[in-house]
Amino acid sequence: MRPLLLGAAMLVALFQNTHAQASWPEKPVRIVVNFAPGGSTDNAARPFADRLSKALGQQFVIENKSGASGTIGVEGFVRSAPDGYTLLVTGSPVLVVVPQARKVSWDPFKDLVPVAHLSDYMLPIVVNPSLPVNSIQELQVYAKANPGKLNCGSAGLGTLTHLICETLKSTAGIDNLHVPYRGGGDALNDFLSGVTQIHSEPNVMPHVKSGKAKLLAIADRERHPDYPNVPLISEAFPEIGIVGWFGLFAPAGTPAAIVERVNKEVTKIAATEEMRTLYLGIAQRVATGTPEQFGQLLQQDWDYYGKLVKTLNLKLE
Repeated sequence: MRPLLLGAAMLVALFQNTHAQASWPEKPVRIVVNFAPGGSTDNAARPFADRLSKALGQQFVIENKSGASGTIGVEGFVRSAPDGYTLLVTGSPVLVVVPQARKVSWDPFKDLVPVAHLSDYMLPIVVNPSLPVNSIQELQVYAKANPGKLNCGSAGLGTLTHLICETLKSTAGIDNLHVPYRGGGDALNDFLSGVTQIHSEPNVMPHVKSGKAKLLAIADRERHPDYPNVPLISEAFPEIGIVGWFGLFAPAGTPAAIVERVNKEVTKIAATEEMRTLYLGIAQRVATGTPEQFGQLLQQDWDYYGKLVKTLNLKLE
């Protein structure tokens, strides 16, 4: 191709790319959620997806791809075109715990672009109401008197609830058998039916108010405003400092202009009192911040949980 023609072609391509970014979105946007419907990750994604649809005039459609502790959804997502029409909502353990405990085909720092920190989530440590305990200390006593009788369900291997089950055992001496599920929804169903006796997924909070779950402690940075008398697990065991988050990501190579626009809209949505109240009801707190700040949080948690994985000798192979 002659220089003039080559230059013209480059200008046309640049114009088309700039136009595509400026007019985005021109069609529905797919949001991959790497856990099953009804779980905490799904609960974190849907309110934002609904409100982004209204704000930007195109449907933001949730696509659940669960399995293998959330890694199946990520594996498919990182192969998506970096054009802003495929995004991912996932929780922190999939990115900062699982890759440090087993081999994965993707790199959370090279293959994903942080877009928006959606929410932080607390881990409510609850037991079946049939258990004659009302505190973590009483659960310790019960576990010692009833070895092998407690099951602790989680949304899957490598989730923060998995780490809660393991640290309750290693730090608090609460004997339990960890039972991993394909997602938080499945884990919750078995807890409510009595198959498991300990549960720590955020999706259990509505059942605390209805009396179907007994809240003993919370893994979080601060006490829950609706349950000010319920202690943090770190108050009894300072070594347990587990707190999680949910975030929105794009494939590597996604134009910065699209990343910034999504972040701007998410920040507006998160600032509403409606969202604050809604997320508090599902044991989450909406969050804000720039993509760069979200990337810093990812690195910070990578370092923290890397040490915990080694301490617990956690292997997910």
